[in-house]
Amino acid sequence: MAARGHVQDPNDRRLRPIYDYLDNGNNKMAIQQADKLLKKHKDLYCAKVLKAIGLQRTGKQDEAFTLAQEVTALEPTDDNSLQALTILYREMHRPELVTKLYEVAVKKVPSSEEYHSHLFMAYARVGEYKKMQQAGMALYKIVPKNPYYFWSVMSLVMQAISARDEKLSKTMFLPLAERMVAKMVKEEKIEAEAEVQLYFMILERLGKYVEALEVVRGKLGEKLTSELLSRETKCMALYKKLDRWPECNALSRKLLLTNPDDWQFFLSYFDSLFHVIDESWSPPEEGEHSLEGEVESSVAQAIKFVLDRISAEETKGSRQLRGPYLARLELIQRLRQRGSPEEKELGEPHELMFQYFEKFGDKPCCISDLKIFLDLLAPNQHVQFINRVMETVPLTAPAEGAIALPADTKALQRHLCVVQLARSLGLHHAMDREHKLSLIHELKTRYRHGLEFGKLRLPSGKSSLKTELQYSDVYCLLAAHVLIDMWAETGEEWSLWQCLGLLEEGLIQSPSNAQFKLLLILIFCRLGAFEPVVDLYSSLDAKHVQHDTIGYLLTRYAESLGQFAASSQSCNFSLRFFHSNQKDTSEYIIQAYKYGAFEKIPEFIAFRNRLNSSLHFAQVRTERMLLDLFLEANILSSLEENIKSMGLCPEEDDIPWNDMRDNRDLTVLASWDPKDRQLSEEHRRWSLEEETLWLRIRSLTLRLIAALATLNHTVEPNNSQNGVECKPNTLRSLLKQLHFALESGKSFSERNVQYPFLGPPSTRLAPALASGCLQCQTSAFQFVSDVYDLDANGMDDTTAVQESIGNSLKSLLVQLKDIFNKCKGDLLEVKDSQCKTKPSILENLVFFVETISIVLWVSSYCANVLRPLKSNLQKKKKKKKETHTAAPPVFTRYQEYVASLQTLISEVLDHIKGLEITLAALKLESLSLEDSALSEAERKFTKAVRGKVQSSYQHSLQEVGELLKKRLDTLKSLKI
Repeated sequence: MAARGHVQDPNDRRLRPIYDYLDNGNNKMAIQQADKLLKKHKDLYCAKVLKAIGLQRTGKQDEAFTLAQEVTALEPTDDNSLQALTILYREMHRPELVTKLYEVAVKKVPSSEEYHSHLFMAYARVGEYKKMQQAGMALYKIVPKNPYYFWSVMSLVMQAISARDEKLSKTMFLPLAERMVAKMVKEEKIEAEAEVQLYFMILERLGKYVEALEVVRGKLGEKLTSELLSRETKCMALYKKLDRWPECNALSRKLLLTNPDDWQFFLSYFDSLFHVIDESWSPPEEGEHSLEGEVESSVAQAIKFVLDRISAEETKGSRQLRGPYLARLELIQRLRQRGSPEEKELGEPHELMFQYFEKFGDKPCCISDLKIFLDLLAPNQHVQFINRVMETVPLTAPAEGAIALPADTKALQRHLCVVQLARSLGLHHAMDREHKLSLIHELKTRYRHGLEFGKLRLPSGKSSLKTELQYSDVYCLLAAHVLIDMWAETGEEWSLWQCLGLLEEGLIQSPSNAQFKLLLILIFCRLGAFEPVVDLYSSLDAKHVQHDTIGYLLTRYAESLGQFAASSQSCNFSLRFFHSNQKDTSEYIIQAYKYGAFEKIPEFIAFRNRLNSSLHFAQVRTERMLLDLFLEANILSSLEENIKSMGLCPEEDDIPWNDMRDNRDLTVLASWDPKDRQLSEEHRRWSLEEETLWLRIRSLTLRLIAALATLNHTVEPNNSQNGVECKPNTLRSLLKQLHFALESGKSFSERNVQYPFLGPPSTRLAPALASGCLQCQTSAFQFVSDVYDLDANGMDDTTAVQESIGNSLKSLLVQLKDIFNKCKGDLLEVKDSQCKTKPSILENLVFFVETISIVLWVSSYCANVLRPLKSNLQKKKKKKKETHTAAPPVFTRYQEYVASLQTLISEVLDHIKGLEITLAALKLESLSLEDSALSEAERKFTKAVRGKVQSSYQHSLQEVGELLKKRLDTLKSLKI
């Protein structure tokens, strides 16, 4: 409300209290003040709009909209009213109405620069690029300023980008935009860097790379000054597109002479070098090698160039740059890939990596630098290399039987790098059980010793900031990874409990360590405990796009572990971001126009489209709607209301299957595993395939539920006039698609794909198929089709259909009992003082609840069909006075089915009660959990995590039980 422009003096004084109330969030007082003002000044349009804003913010949207439309109809032209209406319509998410406001204002005040500018921005919010182009030119004619002219040009470019016909873009929009800029160039009216950037963008999109190069290298290119080496970087990109490798080589060589630490220039240098060699390029006999100067066209020249850069660094003494040393390893790697013998001239990789460690081993980046070149070491060199680098680490002489520890942070960092390298070479994985236990003990000791260095960096008496990480945190993570290895190999859960305890201890010392939190989230979820995860994820304080990239860690387990309230909350985390994306992106685009950052506008549009097509967005939206239905809809009528409020249409599939984008960050958890144990591209493809299959099944389930709710059960035979006839066809079509999706799901499940522990979690697909819930849900929807036929054709001549309904009811009961049988057992099993969790029981209970909800909605539909049929039969009997005629068996079978269903749900509730009693009786603190070697402090942390898991199980069982009780109450309304 602050940016409300200039207000005339008398009205300014009158309106100011209302503005202040709105700014302070006191909307009721703002409404009252506006009412008072309107009694005295009925024609004060702005007061009406401010009242509407107050109404909108107090939830009275309809009243606010009516009031706003009244003012809009009066076609106001005062700045106050227009600005207030703009704010109101934006809050209502109706930006298209703002355009109409300013269209009228511009007609009434055609010479106003401000109104034309607001009209342009209003069009930008709704993406009306053609109208933006026209508005930009109209503005330029009134006020001939360059930015307005280029707004129009950029709008043409946006028409080209958004056009579905690429030919139209290349033949009409872009050439017109090019001519418009060329005219300004010819008239020497180009003033700003943004205008040159736009010209470059147009030429690049037209594929006119030669012309673009001329612009960058010419006089106009001198304006490209906002970024360091902007001209050179653009030239390099163009040389690559034009396959002008000699120029690319010469330019990257020239840039490396002054920027020897810029890795991108080294990569361009090597890429261009080998292209030049492969093309057998030779320098001309006379003149320059290329536009950019000297070209190097042989491996020998490249080796000399790299060694010269290293020599230059050696002469420095201190503050040496890493780039040239890494470039030598990169060149060896590329020469080895090409099978070139010259690699030996650069030296032995293990010797060079050892030298690199000596120079830069005390820097945290050393491990990430060397990790990509570990393939250069032969397998028989691994142990020798680690032993050699370990000898260079300055550790204090240990007492007998003790561990040699570092004396300062630089020594600690060097030792840490060695341990990370050892793990990356697979040495940790090759150890036997005893050696692994010894390694875990050593890593924990080093972690706790390293905490002392954190205290030393602080003045005495002060504690470290919560946001600061400890120097030795990585030791703690590495110990956790070795414990996870032991669990993966043996399946013994004591290692996971110890791992949780260790990470909780680490979190006390480094409350902001995201890696500790992410690993805790993963392990708690694997153990089936979702309750501690919500707080951990909240404390990560995920910002903006992170809700899309790491949100899957939370939403995958939310509902499946029976914490429905927390699941709803976790879906909201993500959905809030996705819904605000549309509005926020419009504002970014407007700012980009205002400040001339034209090259960013297509990026913002692409970003918005990428988020709208996000796999995670589609998953969260589908799961949230299903969850809401399972929680709130008890019988068919309430289901119908919920479907209506969600705006769900079974015929429409709004998921962009063909443009789906997987934005998940699958490497968010730090890993030092060797290459063969890391996440591969194949794993990524499998994960995406699995996620898409599961989403398709869930989406079809949701649409089938919507089809069931909108199915009319008062059908007249052979009547297709009322539009009802298509509905069973929709249901049958969706059912056919679901069958196909289930078959695809089964064939995927049979592959038994296993992802790395630190990679993506598997979907619920395999356990859902194993539990039988998907098959049961499909049978329930199939049953609806038979009931519909009975409804359409009546009791006469439908004996076969009635028989089929009876068999379906029996089959549904058998399938539900099978699902229940898979829920039996204990969540926490204690044997020989060891604890074993069975989170699959919890997951199967949730599958049972979801399936029973669908079965009850189907049963509710069946009851609605059978009731009037039974009533009609009884009326006929009364008329004919037939008292002894047997009722059709379909009615008795249905009554028996409802009674059996009631018994089954009661049994499940008793089972849940039993699980709760067993859990409450468990004394977990008495378990040893392999903790005989643990200290008292470690035992305290391990005990705390056991308590969290136990509490989470109890909470899950409570929520599942409460939902099932609701379903049991629903059964009473299903009698006929």
